[in-house]
Amino acid sequence: MRIGLVVDSACDLPGSFIERNRIEILPITVKIGEAVLADHRNEQATLEFLHSHVASRGAEAETMPFSVNQIRDLFLRKLVIDYDYVFCLTITKTRSPIHDNATQASFVILNDYRPMRSAAGHQSPFALRVVDTQSLFAGQGVTAVEAVRMIQAGEGVAKIRARLDNLAINTHAYMVPRDLMYLRSRAKTKGDKSVSLFSATLGSALDIKPVLYCNRGETRPVAKIRGFDTAVRRLFAFASERVTAGLMTQTLCMSYGGELEEMRLLPGYTELTDVCRTHGVEVFESVMSLTGMVNVGKGSLVIGFAAEAHEFKE
Repeated sequence: MRIGLVVDSACDLPGSFIERNRIEILPITVKIGEAVLADHRNEQATLEFLHSHVASRGAEAETMPFSVNQIRDLFLRKLVIDYDYVFCLTITKTRSPIHDNATQASFVILNDYRPMRSAAGHQSPFALRVVDTQSLFAGQGVTAVEAVRMIQAGEGVAKIRARLDNLAINTHAYMVPRDLMYLRSRAKTKGDKSVSLFSATLGSALDIKPVLYCNRGETRPVAKIRGFDTAVRRLFAFASERVTAGLMTQTLCMSYGGELEEMRLLPGYTELTDVCRTHGVEVFESVMSLTGMVNVGKGSLVIGFAAEAHEFKE
């Protein structure tokens, strides 16, 4: 059986990994003023757009995920011919409508695929599964890497489906934003009241950085640490502790809102990658998606991994 994989462009993975494993992207379009870019996970294009637009006006950006019709057209034009079964992994539905769009599109696809597939010489049925990763950014990458591993290992659809559903509730994404005032401005633009003006102003004045946590679709702060470098060092150290304790997959994803060379100079980065190497955990590093950067700000760091329940301790 030919099994394919689709992710939305908020899923943070290296472009080379996406290309090598023929992962299809559902692009999210970002519009800032008159500037428009459809995010296809092109890191160079993302960085150029970041430097020219996001830093100054990113909080005003509009993000437009693929519509129901666009998802339907992509599947009927290409995916129902190239594959027999497709897993579509989306950012948590609590933060984006793309999961609901993909789910609605799936009903139409399953009703309309037969003529296209038959014309291509395929008489067998086609099926797809939309999976809410219940995570975001680097957290989404963990589930996608496991899906690729299982597909390449020749695992059956039922086993892959059960594994991805289990990982979705056990994936943990942690983020340290660099600029709280940007985060507050962006939240205000989207109507999100999770970052108040008072807390943002106070945090900026005292250089307090929150460690934000996403699991099972819920996002909340789990720590407040003075200084970006100190907060990042603590997050890297915490991730090292989790790797040492044992992960549910041998995968750790990192994404950064800027050049990766900057991320690799952050305090604690080398120690974490050394620990991962020692424990046989593969590290996937990527420039954060454009969607991620306009929502959380330039220079933010995200780490994702799958593990048993735990608590972040400052």
